[in-house]
Amino acid sequence: MTQDNKPKLLNRLRRIEGQVRGVARMVEEERYCIDVLTQVGAIRAALSRVESEMLKAHLDHCIESAIVSGDVNEQRKKAGELIELLDRATR
Repeated sequence: MTQDNKPKLLNRLRRIEGQVRGVARMVEEERYCIDVLTQVGAIRAALSRVESEMLKAHLDHCIESAIVSGDVNEQRKKAGELIELLDRATR
């Protein structure tokens, strides 16, 4: 993660945190199920955007650094991390 995108990501995560608190309130208030589910879907989409931004930052910074370094062991390590991450995402 770079210092450029850290404040942006933290802001998004704080917004998501607020959304989750809002959904908890909705459940406590026994709001209509479809309204709650709509908000849960919005939270899931927001988390997906955070995940995409972090993955892009990882590719742009960590993976690129390993490639440019010429260190074969570091390249293999970063490639392995990426494969493991993508494998978990598809489960």
